[in-house]
Amino acid sequence: MLKKKSAEDIVIDTITYSILAIIMFATLYPFYYVLIVSFNEGTDSMLGGMYALPRKFTLENYRSFLSDSAWYSAFGITVARTVVGSLLSVIVTALVAYGLSQKQLLFKQTYFTIVIIAMYFSGGLIPYYVVLRSLNLLNTFAVYVVPSMLSTFFLLIAVSFFREIPPELKESAHIDGANDLRVFFQIVLPVSKPLLATMALFAGVGQWNSWLDSAYFVQNDALRTLTFRMMETINKSQIPTDAVAYATGASNVTGYSLQVTAMVVSIIPIVCVYPFLQKHFVGGMMLGSVKE
Repeated sequence: MLKKKSAEDIVIDTITYSILAIIMFATLYPFYYVLIVSFNEGTDSMLGGMYALPRKFTLENYRSFLSDSAWYSAFGITVARTVVGSLLSVIVTALVAYGLSQKQLLFKQTYFTIVIIAMYFSGGLIPYYVVLRSLNLLNTFAVYVVPSMLSTFFLLIAVSFFREIPPELKESAHIDGANDLRVFFQIVLPVSKPLLATMALFAGVGQWNSWLDSAYFVQNDALRTLTFRMMETINKSQIPTDAVAYATGASNVTGYSLQVTAMVVSIIPIVCVYPFLQKHFVGGMMLGSVKE
């Protein structure tokens, strides 16, 4: 039987839900505003005063976005670096973490010391640039995925996770003649889905949103990423004559409307992928936080 709420409980619940509703509105409305601006005429959006629905509905912003081959190329490069970079980051980080989780590993403490130092200290942008140049990674697709193959943050979490796996599973596989790599791929990884999903989600979002490497280490326009193109559009939209520069004939497309359209297009893949990883992601966020 449900207990009847007192007047005090009703007041507290009302205040709590009101605060949560305000927070939810403040969090979601910017995304909604970007969406309605992308479906509104660019020159009309510059006038402001639009809050709920597009004032002059149009698909011209999306036509302009999709008609520019530079955006297509940037979108393809971003998808490729996200898929390849996330896959390499998960596999390499998990492999290194699995090795460091072994009790019989020699010089284990030295390896952990190196990882901690690398995690908290950096040589700076210029030494990093010199290293990339010496490895012939500049102005190549590899500059997007090779430096991010090992995540020191998730390395420590993965080591803690692998240590919690019952050793009997690995021992029984070794008795059956399996080597370490086979144990890793066929025994360890299948029981590590929450860890792998969390690593993949964070690595994917990081790769998708990254633009500094495209700005500093790439000169080939064919290798520019979607976020770099967006930053270019943002910088152009700061020019006072932006509306005149971008409005062509009856298209009414401005730099700002093209910018928010690119934002919507860039958000869609993340929104589509997240629901499939949410279950593992929620469990993965607790990895290493509770010790028995």
